[in-house]
Amino acid sequence: MATCPECDAEIEVDEFDVDKGDKLSCPECGSNLEVIGLTPIELDIAADDDDDDDDDDDLEDDEAEEDEEEDEEEDEPWEE
Repeated sequence: MATCPECDAEIEVDEFDVDKGDKLSCPECGSNLEVIGLTPIELDIAADDDDDDDDDDDLEDDEAEEDEEEDEEEDEPWEE
């Protein structure tokens, strides 16, 4: 048994079926949890992976800027 750090609900977790770093969710409050200890099993609120999505947005913005710069270069007349 482990305890949800968010709502203090008892969560049945088989210590032989989980590893440190595994993610699960609390059946009571729905919080995303991470196994941080095995003997005894300890749970902590899992870090959000939304930061990765923000990084993807930044890459898309950078690519759009590069495309605009390439378009501007194409519009300039060639000098020979």
